[in-house]
Amino acid sequence: MRRIPTAISDVFVLEPRVFEDDRGFFFESYNRKTLESLGLIEDFVQDNHSRSHRGVLRGLHYQIAPRAQGKLVRVVVGEIFDVAVDLRRSSPTFGRWVGVHLSAENKRQIYIPAGFAHGFLALSPWAEVCYKTTDYYSPEHERCVLWNDAELNIAWPLSRGEVPLLSPKDAQGVVLAHADLFD
Repeated sequence: MRRIPTAISDVFVLEPRVFEDDRGFFFESYNRKTLESLGLIEDFVQDNHSRSHRGVLRGLHYQIAPRAQGKLVRVVVGEIFDVAVDLRRSSPTFGRWVGVHLSAENKRQIYIPAGFAHGFLALSPWAEVCYKTTDYYSPEHERCVLWNDAELNIAWPLSRGEVPLLSPKDAQGVVLAHADLFD
């Protein structure tokens, strides 16, 4: 497995070593020892799986302390544009975002530490996303930053005039200026 840096050093992409032949392919999507050797030392406690059709945007979600979550995200069907936004006030990259294309084809994963909001846009007819979290889901600690906050200026890969499909909860996310943040 290879660790690929992003514009925000605490967020990185993992690219597995894939073994392919005429039968198909095999790769390790999770190996604690391998990830620890790459600097990812986390205790993941929950796995989540979502299915979205093209144009669905989920996020930008996060949980505040003491139930903040780190996430290890991958796509098992289709393709997404995955985004992490730094919500740590003391960080030199506070308020900046990084976006990567994850797909079943490229088999890449992204690690997003606690202190970041996370969201994605489904780009394929269907996208299934699986992700591990470092803490359990806690509705009372869940928060959402508005996907199109002008201050963040996220370059979602939408066609001109295209509006993504949002849940009612995501449509009522708050702008960064009013979000609960991390120190």
